[in-house]
Amino acid sequence: MVKMQAEIMYKRYVGRKKFVFAVLVIILFILSFIALNLGASSTTLLNLISFFTGITDETANLVLWRIRLPRILAAVVAGAALSISGCIMQNNLKNPLASPFTLGISNAAAFGANVAIILLDAGLTQSSTKDAIIINNPYLVSICAFVFSMIATLIVVKLAKLKFFSKEAIVLSGVSLGSLFTAATTLIQYFAQDYQVAAAVFWTFGDLGRVSYKEVLIMSATTLISYIYFYIHRWDYNTLEASDDVAKSLGVDVEKVRIRSLVLVSLVTATAVSFIGVIGFIGLIAPHIMRRIVGSDLRFLIPTSTILGSIILLLSDTLARTIISPIVLPVGVLTSFLGAPLFLYLLIKGEGRR
Repeated sequence: MVKMQAEIMYKRYVGRKKFVFAVLVIILFILSFIALNLGASSTTLLNLISFFTGITDETANLVLWRIRLPRILAAVVAGAALSISGCIMQNNLKNPLASPFTLGISNAAAFGANVAIILLDAGLTQSSTKDAIIINNPYLVSICAFVFSMIATLIVVKLAKLKFFSKEAIVLSGVSLGSLFTAATTLIQYFAQDYQVAAAVFWTFGDLGRVSYKEVLIMSATTLISYIYFYIHRWDYNTLEASDDVAKSLGVDVEKVRIRSLVLVSLVTATAVSFIGVIGFIGLIAPHIMRRIVGSDLRFLIPTSTILGSIILLLSDTLARTIISPIVLPVGVLTSFLGAPLFLYLLIKGEGRR
């Protein structure tokens, strides 16, 4: 009887988590449909129906297929990538304030991208007014961004191993690390040519509009591979929630899991940042919200955080495109407006518990 009641309670527990996930997926699809319809160029429901049936006129095809759809897909994939990165970092470092942005990894990736654009001449200008500033070698930018994000990750891991370093100290160290890379970025921009600075600043804004299907495919591949690895090791992450000693007693190779996880986090972050620029706080907001809703069980926290990250970035980008249309705001501005107050709230709450 007791066993049967336990099974019923467990099924209800799992059912609630699955329901939350299903609701998030539905919200994402609805928001994607709305985003496809909104923009400076007006489209009708008939245009959308024709688009999905493959029968569209040239103008509708240009607006929907070549401009809006890649942007929507980029928002979904990049939001998922940044969110899952934050989720895994918070688990591995046992710190709810950890994310690629707050720990300086995004800033390090941005510095690497600037090194490629300015020092290795991966950015240039064109004579035409449309896309006058472009990144002519995005793969070199990605490689440089990954290398420097890995350097930042290794520094954070080393600091996390120091016993006298508290969770708050790790975050503050990440903020200092981010400031260091930002200062280094400013320094190389100061001695760069005008067109190089223009390309670097344009890239840093955080813009989903310059992403093509090819970049979306690359981001999707790295995000999917990382997601599969993270979800396979969800039980290892659950043991890490208790402590490293508990995880080791259950046969988990803590150091190997942590290092591999942070390497993949760096790969996902560097790929996303190199294509879309610096977009802050997605990795902080989404996992924290979902932890309040579904709990700390990584079996449910990983997939729900991933979907919520996509929702937040897609919503932010849709607002950035439409709030003062036809002017398009940098999406990183809106995500920072969302994330900065939450970051302060978490810091104040953490101090209040002492």
